[in-house]
Amino acid sequence: MELTIRKFGNSLGITFPTALVKDCGLDVGDAFTVTASADRMVLKKKAPRYTRTELLASVEHRAPIPEVEQVWAHLRPVGSEQW
Repeated sequence: MELTIRKFGNSLGITFPTALVKDCGLDVGDAFTVTASADRMVLKKKAPRYTRTELLASVEHRAPIPEVEQVWAHLRPVGSEQW
């Protein structure tokens, strides 16, 4: 696929075809890191950063505690732990 650098006001930019954007799972506002050498530029999508509120909103508060974790609820302190 061939893309062309264009002038946008005082900046330069590349527009991506909608099909390419959909195939890559991209959306407006996505952030990227760029690595470049003499003849190559690689864009890599950055992992999203979530706020504490967003993360807590995704928690299912009524979910059962897995059996592996339930074991910890019944242990007694063995040192100077504060419970």
